[in-house]
Amino acid sequence: MKTQTVETSKPRKLLGTMHKPVFFTSALLIIFFSFYGGAFSEHAAATFATIQSWLVTYMGWFYMGVVALFFIFILYLACGSYAHIKLGPDDSKPDYSYASWFSMLFSAGMGIGLLFFGVAEPITHFNTPPVGEGNSVEAARDAMLFTYFHWGLQAWGTYIVVGLALAYFSFRHGLPLTMRSALYPIIGERIHGRIGHAVDVFAVLGTMFGVATSLGMELCRLMQVSTTYLR
Repeated sequence: MKTQTVETSKPRKLLGTMHKPVFFTSALLIIFFSFYGGAFSEHAAATFATIQSWLVTYMGWFYMGVVALFFIFILYLACGSYAHIKLGPDDSKPDYSYASWFSMLFSAGMGIGLLFFGVAEPITHFNTPPVGEGNSVEAARDAMLFTYFHWGLQAWGTYIVVGLALAYFSFRHGLPLTMRSALYPIIGERIHGRIGHAVDVFAVLGTMFGVATSLGMELCRLMQVSTTYLR
């Protein structure tokens, strides 16, 4: 794999460092979805609910399988013959200890979300479970299983796979710190073309939908709690 060098010694303007095809395409799509959700809220809610129902019904097995494979893959990397490979150059040394890294990663990966959803999520699944009857012993057990799945080792396995892909190809091989770089062994230099642009746009939209969903759910819960106490 060829190593690329990134010019960082000279300060550059914002538009000079911005990847215009990815930025403007992502910005236009985000504006479109925001306008669609705000101006046609009922239609948007019905559309997204239909898409979510289809994904859960027909693609749930794929989601569960991929997360399990990620976790097994991470255990293999940590305990197998690849454990000695550094994410940076061979002569590089870590800037932080394992304890410091764990603290930073745990705070960034969990943060306030765990404090809120650690209680809100199992209660929500207990009251309105995806399957079965709510407010039952089975619903309580399933609620804890769902919560452990979303906040347990499987979730960390997914975080680690993405982090490893970004760090390995960026810090060790000098490729851009974007999701397209993870496809370099498959498509080579085409990551710098339209395929790479599409991958980064998809990653930006995925992040946007994820943040919007989490923020929206938290705001709805807070409004429900506030309404209850005000009554």
